[in-house]
Amino acid sequence: MEKRTVLEMPSAKQLEDELRRVRYRQRYHSVLCSTVYTLITVAAVAILAATLWFPVFQIYGSYMTPTLQNGEIILSVKTSELEPGDIMTFYYNNKILVKRVIGGSGDWIDIDEDGTVYVNEIRLDEPYLVEKALGDCDITLPFQVPDEKLFVMGDHRSVSMDSRNTVVGCVSQEQIIGKTVFRIWPLNRLGSVD
Repeated sequence: MEKRTVLEMPSAKQLEDELRRVRYRQRYHSVLCSTVYTLITVAAVAILAATLWFPVFQIYGSYMTPTLQNGEIILSVKTSELEPGDIMTFYYNNKILVKRVIGGSGDWIDIDEDGTVYVNEIRLDEPYLVEKALGDCDITLPFQVPDEKLFVMGDHRSVSMDSRNTVVGCVSQEQIIGKTVFRIWPLNRLGSVD
């Protein structure tokens, strides 16, 4: 004859512990799902904002030193309302360039041999420059900026390819991405860009 074991009934404490464990698993699963959904939503909003209103770019090269250094990450604001002195981002031959606005439609730009820039015969004050240079200039000076275009130059004048050269030329409204306003990286240089 076979021996049967008697099943013991769980105690009240064991039932409470098991109930707590099941509830904890349910809460954990709920919190985990909620966190994942929140992170996905935040990432989607960040990507949308970065694409539509606040594009983020990394600087490659030394054409904007000392203002912007190679490897820095910057934030731009989508706008086509730019003034002389603003740093802008724009499309050029499937690349994105960052340069400083020097003059707008109809302005006369002149650059002397030592690199001093004149806009409409007024000497441009450029405290952001470390050194002046005429650079790679193949345009006839003085140069009048065409309608609906901007004349731009890099801050490292001796190496920057910009509106002084016909290869790049002046920037049209369709090329403009926006105005560079903030440095995100590196953290020790975090802040606005002038």
